[in-house]
Amino acid sequence: MQRTLTAGASLMLILGALFVTPPVDAKTWRVRPGPDAQAQLQTALIEARPGDSVRLARGRFEFTAGLSLDVDRVTIQGEGSDKSILSFTGQTNGAEGLLVTSDDVVLRDFAVENPRGDGIKSKGADRITFRDLRVEWTRGPHRDNGAYGVYPVGSTDVLIDRVTVRGASDAGIYVGQSRNIIVRRSLAEFNVAGIEIENSIGADVHDNVTRRNTGGILVFDLPGVPQTGGHSTRVFRNQIIQNDTPNFAPAGNIVAGVPTGTGVIVMANRNVHIFDNTIGDNGTANVIITAYRQEITDATYNPLPRDIVVRNNVFGRGGFEPAGDFAALRAAGVPFSDIVWDGATIYVAGGTPREEPVRISVADNRSTTNRPVGFLSLGLSIASAPVTDAQPDATMPGALAIAPPAPIRLPQGR
Repeated sequence: MQRTLTAGASLMLILGALFVTPPVDAKTWRVRPGPDAQAQLQTALIEARPGDSVRLARGRFEFTAGLSLDVDRVTIQGEGSDKSILSFTGQTNGAEGLLVTSDDVVLRDFAVENPRGDGIKSKGADRITFRDLRVEWTRGPHRDNGAYGVYPVGSTDVLIDRVTVRGASDAGIYVGQSRNIIVRRSLAEFNVAGIEIENSIGADVHDNVTRRNTGGILVFDLPGVPQTGGHSTRVFRNQIIQNDTPNFAPAGNIVAGVPTGTGVIVMANRNVHIFDNTIGDNGTANVIITAYRQEITDATYNPLPRDIVVRNNVFGRGGFEPAGDFAALRAAGVPFSDIVWDGATIYVAGGTPREEPVRISVADNRSTTNRPVGFLSLGLSIASAPVTDAQPDATMPGALAIAPPAPIRLPQGR
């Protein structure tokens, strides 16, 4: 049957073609390893125009300074995360390996090794994609390693897909103060924190493996940063196992307090749903739910975790070797469990005490061990109370009707 397009429909097709057709003058910049590679690559990143691609050849690139990109709609692509390797072992300048401060950037198929600071950081970069990347400190866990492997901050529409990070002295994959985030199909091992979602709104963390870190997956909200009030994170279909690396974070770092052997930590965040995961062989606990326990000067900050759901997970061993402040409790005879809550429902902000209900829903989890899934409240009703004031209670919370966050949807084509 013949169909006749109206003038309006024809105009829409023409406009659509304009938006999906690559610009005819888009350029591909090709960079190969060699003594001039650093200058050539940084020149390409400066002189690129929106729509250009920078292609990294196979081989090892030796750099002494960090790289930066501030041009929208640029793709940096190598031949594979084990084939195109950006080595910063000899780095003497720059705070990270690669810094991106532009929108609609795609980073894929290359590796960053041994940066002096963070591996790949993006700041204020909306609709950014990290895909098939590796960031690694090859000497293994060490306090002098950079803090973050992949580190988008202050961004909207973030995709991290098939990324591997090893050796970060803070978090391997860290998304901070951002909105609309997906972290999927990635591997984080031998970091202090494997994956961390911090002060962010709307995140799906799924189908990842976090193993041999100090802590596997962290969902935090911290005071004193531009965006607080993090909420609406789903953590699902992950393997969060054998997180047993001793904490090697520098003193004073917030994650220096993460006890070795933690699967998931939720701190001061709201509406976090943890479901359909395999979580086991985490010596302190498989899941910790806690308030932010340090002094608060921001009267608008809420340090309590609220509306936390733990359901339909498969738990292996947990709580068999508590570390940090929890070690003394175990020595005193407190039986640690799969899920540990500090028990806080009261906090003091700006000198004013405040109290609110903390809803925790636990349902339909099962254990691969010869005992049922366990829950422990430490009974520390005030968020700043010392752990030595614990009044343990093993009563399991029931199921509550807490609506889950909506699934994250990213712009078409991602």
